[in-house]
Amino acid sequence: MTSHPDAEAEITEAARYYEAHKLGLGSDFLAEVERGLDLISANPEACQRIARRVRKKPLWRLPD
Repeated sequence: MTSHPDAEAEITEAARYYEAHKLGLGSDFLAEVERGLDLISANPEACQRIARRVRKKPLWRLPD
């Protein structure tokens, strides 16, 4: 599985934002992203297709 560099940058930026608001929240966010990516890798058909080679997986839990 590959990801777009813009997506990786956005994920990193979001993790920094969460971490700045509460210690550990950025790590929680990254762990949730990893769970989502693992699910897409294991069972891509379970995730919504939004383009020919692109799948979408909403996160189950966003940090508070």
